[in-house]
Amino acid sequence: DDPEQRLRIIDAALRGFEKISPDSDIALQSLFTKPKYKEAAYDSGDDPDPKGQITLNWLLPEAGNVELTLAWSIFAHILIGTPASPLRKALIDSGLGEDLTGVGFESSLRQMMFSTGLRGIQVENAEKIQELILNTLRELAENGIDPDTVASSLNTVEFSLRECNTGALPRGLVLMLMSLDAWLYDRDPITALAFEAPLNVIKQNIAKGNYFESMIRQYLLDNPHRATVLLKPDPQLGQKLAEKERERLEKARKTMSPAELRQIVETTRELKRRQETPDSPEALASIPHLHRSDLEPQIKKIPLEVLPAGDSKVLYHDLFTNGILYLDVGFNLQQLPQESLPYLPIFSQALLETGAAELDFVRLVQRIGKYTGGIHPATFTSAVRNKDENPAWLFLRGKAMLAQSPELLAILRDVLLTARLDNRERIRQMALEAKAEMEAGLVRVGHRVANTRLKARFTLADMAAEEMGGVNQLFFLRKLIERIDNDWQAVQDALESIRAALINQQGMICNVTLDQEGWKSIKGQIDEFIASFPKTSTPAAAWNLTAFPDREGLTLPTQVNFVGKAANLYEHGYHLNGSAQVIVPYLRATWLWEKVRVQGGAYGGFCVFDQQSGALSFLSYRDPNLTQTLDIYDQTVQFLQSIQLDEAELTRAIIGAIGEVDAYQLPDAKGYTLSLIHI
Repeated sequence: DDPEQRLRIIDAALRGFEKISPDSDIALQSLFTKPKYKEAAYDSGDDPDPKGQITLNWLLPEAGNVELTLAWSIFAHILIGTPASPLRKALIDSGLGEDLTGVGFESSLRQMMFSTGLRGIQVENAEKIQELILNTLRELAENGIDPDTVASSLNTVEFSLRECNTGALPRGLVLMLMSLDAWLYDRDPITALAFEAPLNVIKQNIAKGNYFESMIRQYLLDNPHRATVLLKPDPQLGQKLAEKERERLEKARKTMSPAELRQIVETTRELKRRQETPDSPEALASIPHLHRSDLEPQIKKIPLEVLPAGDSKVLYHDLFTNGILYLDVGFNLQQLPQESLPYLPIFSQALLETGAAELDFVRLVQRIGKYTGGIHPATFTSAVRNKDENPAWLFLRGKAMLAQSPELLAILRDVLLTARLDNRERIRQMALEAKAEMEAGLVRVGHRVANTRLKARFTLADMAAEEMGGVNQLFFLRKLIERIDNDWQAVQDALESIRAALINQQGMICNVTLDQEGWKSIKGQIDEFIASFPKTSTPAAAWNLTAFPDREGLTLPTQVNFVGKAANLYEHGYHLNGSAQVIVPYLRATWLWEKVRVQGGAYGGFCVFDQQSGALSFLSYRDPNLTQTLDIYDQTVQFLQSIQLDEAELTRAIIGAIGEVDAYQLPDAKGYTLSLIHI
């Protein structure tokens, strides 16, 4: 009956524990006999316009039924997986919040769950949002889900399963981790990997009709195991918690004897001694490790053929892709004036999410999902070592089964030439979502934000990255929302001018990754695709470095810091010879790990070297310190001058460097990476 004990049980159960203690075996669902409503506060600091957040969270059956787990993966994608998903669209269209929140579908815990909601809300609208979610679900259950939405999500999930694109992680490692979700709870670790049979059953059930509609009723509407959580802003919360902590510690201190206080001091000294004592050679030798002889001595070469195509060119990579066409369509951003750069993220998203030709944005998103493995925008900016060049490109990266290549090309042609950049409401929604996502990400990836801003001082390419994805982009988005409301025509004109200047053959490349037999069958289609674009010539625009102060501080409503410091080594006389590639990972694993993380208490401390621009950045992640961390960065020189590496340590450092240089890549990543070198 103790409310705090019940919350502790729920918290532990959601983390996957079967039992809270040896004498406690409480079923999680028994704690929720009817929907719950919970309010909590978060520290909003000095935010002049603090907003709230609401999520609805449903507990689902225990993981283990592979068919149900796979069905829920598809079902969650139907509901909230794309901008056109009915539940997501209803929430965003309501204007009651800025962006979707919640974990979506979670299957890695013993007790599966589904959650969704809105961030950036007015707290007084919480009940409206809860009812909107439930009413939307009722309408879908009663009136049915659009069959094209179901087909789109089914194809998207199936494509992902068959492609098994694990990014930078080796497929074997990812499959092992996937099997652990079941094995952790004494279930067969292989069943989670065998998706073919349950997928066929799901397809049969979809064909019978009312499949996902019945899931809405069973697992959402008629499920009493639901909790609504409302986060309310409190500008005094941090101060209140700090004061409460001080009072608790003072109370505890007063109850301690002098001997107990001395013991705490001695324990602290012992902890510091252990933190500062390096591992012994015997301890280090006990760790399994590679030898230099284990490294592949030959450079791995990625095939490349550069082919002319009208006023453009095609980069072709003959790699086995299991029947999948990977196509990257790129446009040279240096055709744009500098003031257009902040518009690029919204412009590139608008190409895919505002509608095109005769299709509204819902039908366009459905079309992409039904016939491709996905299309997404990506920007690339980089300095070029020893050259006064700063390439900057916008890509639309698409993939599809070879048989669907004509549809992929048709979609790309439509979105590039006929995207509805006059869709004011949809573009406003995208700006709000992007702003909310960036604000949330300031704490999640604050070290990257700091690094982007530091590097923007050195090269035009990094300046462009800051304008399109750094703090300046957040400042721009906040003003853009006001412009959309007050001067929409100027915003639309800016977007249309980007399309007019950017979409042409002269500043265009097509990067194709596919085996030779597949390439022969689609080469003519690629040539026709390129020929459909205008041949207008846009001269390169002049860009200038933005002025930044040498020392800069940005405040966030958080109790931790992200501390960065950077310099351009090339400007200070360093010539690239491979040493930096070994020194940087060594510093991360030793000096910065021990000083910033272990002794300083930060979640992370590391450095990054950009061998193209020469920028060396020192960064910390969720750091309780500030000046102390900066002092550690400054002491790095003395550390490097004083160390004496034995052969074993040097070998570990070299192997670590090779691991970063020769990173694991799947065919799509190999083709894309090589294209960036040749553009």
